[in-house]
Amino acid sequence: MSIPFELPAEDRESSPYTGYTRAHWEAVADGLLTSAWRWATPGGALLDLPGRPSRSGVRSDGLEGYARTFLAAAFRVAGAGGDDPHGWLDRYAHGLAAGTRTPGREDTESWPLILDHDVQGQPMVESASVALGLRLTAPWLWKHLDGDVQDRAEEWLRGALRHTPAPNNWYLFPFTVAGFLESVGRGDAETAAVRERALELMETWYRGEGWYADGDGRAFDHYNGWALHLYPVLDAHLGGDTERSARYGPRLRAHLEGFALMFGADGAPLHFGRSLSYRFAASAAVGLGALTGDTPLSPGTSRRLASGSLRYFLRRGALTDDGLLSLGWCGPHEATLQSYSGPASPYWASKAFVSLLAPADHPLWTAREEAAPVEEADRVLALPSPGLLVQATRADGIVRLHNHGSDHVRPHEAEDPAADDPHYGRQAYSTRTGPTATGNIADNHLSLEVAGRRSVRRRIHPLGAGQGDGWGWAASWHLPVFAGGPPMVPGLRVESVTVAHGPYELRVHRVVGAPAGTRVTQTGWATGPEEEDLVSTLYGPHGWSVSAEPARAPQGTAYTPWARVPRLVGRAEGTTVHVCVALLTGGTAPGDPAQAVTSVTVDGAEVEVGWGAAAGGARTLISFEPLRVSHDPM
Repeated sequence: MSIPFELPAEDRESSPYTGYTRAHWEAVADGLLTSAWRWATPGGALLDLPGRPSRSGVRSDGLEGYARTFLAAAFRVAGAGGDDPHGWLDRYAHGLAAGTRTPGREDTESWPLILDHDVQGQPMVESASVALGLRLTAPWLWKHLDGDVQDRAEEWLRGALRHTPAPNNWYLFPFTVAGFLESVGRGDAETAAVRERALELMETWYRGEGWYADGDGRAFDHYNGWALHLYPVLDAHLGGDTERSARYGPRLRAHLEGFALMFGADGAPLHFGRSLSYRFAASAAVGLGALTGDTPLSPGTSRRLASGSLRYFLRRGALTDDGLLSLGWCGPHEATLQSYSGPASPYWASKAFVSLLAPADHPLWTAREEAAPVEEADRVLALPSPGLLVQATRADGIVRLHNHGSDHVRPHEAEDPAADDPHYGRQAYSTRTGPTATGNIADNHLSLEVAGRRSVRRRIHPLGAGQGDGWGWAASWHLPVFAGGPPMVPGLRVESVTVAHGPYELRVHRVVGAPAGTRVTQTGWATGPEEEDLVSTLYGPHGWSVSAEPARAPQGTAYTPWARVPRLVGRAEGTTVHVCVALLTGGTAPGDPAQAVTSVTVDGAEVEVGWGAAAGGARTLISFEPLRVSHDPM
């Protein structure tokens, strides 16, 4: 698709994979800002972008437009050493003065007050972008403001310090505000307290291998990179705090060890978790690591991942004809959104422009692009801490994520089936497919049907993950919960194991305590009829009575307006084992999975699967009591 603003010519010599250089990043930032500012109020305090309002209302959405685009402008100008050929900082300075003159008033320019997260919380999110933008541009913007404007801005920002954040990454918003105030000589006991509190919580949320949970519980998603690593690492970098850099930098490096594999060869990040309309913000951690040196990646690989992600969305309809980022993924897509999503929400994508803080002579921009991890070889990576299994295939450039640990259910919350979230509850996600919408048949899902009511998976209990040479596994259990009826069936439990090698996904489920007549349905990957190069198959060698016709998902996914989903159907009573092989392949598909599996033997809690020559001729052994998984050559 065409891009509604001009970009430099591609440079395939220095950037053989994407053609993008630092000049492209600057041009994209300028293009996005130019398009967004067409919707500014006369004083520039609010950018009232067109589109459906968020639950916070249009005034908060207007502030969101100002704050999130300011972040892009700040990275753009600070990365250029203050050079501001388009005069962005003058616009944001005038907007700051207008928005803070009478905050809380219902007039054309005034910003909403910052209150508790459950009252009027969204402005707290935006305060962090305002504060970070002011910190990055302090020599050229803040230091030239009148004293009364500085005082008004400080008073408005301190609302973030005096009110309660949501119990997750939101604690990093007052942390960032306080960091700015301290950086300009306005720190005090109040700023110190909120920063200490945020860092205390970060320690309780850190689970190892570079992964933070987004609050108490087990929510692992893109917030790990674009929030939980970004704010503390960048804060320490900007402040020259070597002690905190030594703590948080190695965690970012550890995160990038695995996260670098989570981009497809086409540049797409994994379609997994919430706030996916932030799109290429997924590369923020990659750019940050290159900037600070906290990365295992070469500069050429870092640029290939970041530029690949940026190019992916620009070339696949993320921009409207007016040059605005739409609410969706490749294009507008309602099912991708949350209730807090408003017209300016996608501009958290501005976080990707942290890469511009690396100057033009930095290796991030001068080194020649190198292959992304998925382009080098087939890989399977187990991440026990978050309970994830990553599977990448070089031939088609697809990355798949098998979810045995991320559920976005807080510890104190009941397992409400009505709160089923397709972006967490499915067994698998990829860089080429999205989950089907609520109300359509669920893809990549094991459902039990009892008395006519179907179950969903809410809280996920990880059982472990591991890997060997060219293969890996992850396992979990959950209590099925049922919509429209009792929240659970006594004694009913599902234990699940995924084993991945090459393009093959072995999915083994043990259903325990099933009432007589329980119906079991397993689905595979959702693909569209127009996606001719994408093949989704599902084969059930044990525990299924029928391979049903593919189900229809009329609302499609973020990738296709209409989708079909392969499925298997069986019966369960008491304890039963169900074995299937799923395939998602692009280009030339491998052989029929029915030929890949030559034998399945189930003996109580033991499952043995024999693989044919097409799948490497291996033998997989799974024991549920206790859990053990092995995968060895025959």
